[in-house]
Amino acid sequence: MKRSVLRASEIGAFLYCKRAWWYQRQGLVSENESAMLEGTFTHQAHARTVLAARLLRLLGWALLAAALIAVAVGLTLTVLN
Repeated sequence: MKRSVLRASEIGAFLYCKRAWWYQRQGLVSENESAMLEGTFTHQAHARTVLAARLLRLLGWALLAAALIAVAVGLTLTVLN
């Protein structure tokens, strides 16, 4: 008896749609391959946008912290002089 490897992604596919999982196991190709590929590209573009937004937010916080430190140093120097 030949045993095949069951991957975690296959378990996810099975839980999402048992019929699609069965088709995949039979080696049948989906008829909407182009739509799925377009969806993959859309998700990748969205992921890049989210990453850019997170980096910009981090930069904003870093600049705010630098500005607060500069104000604190400026006020300290003014009081000491």
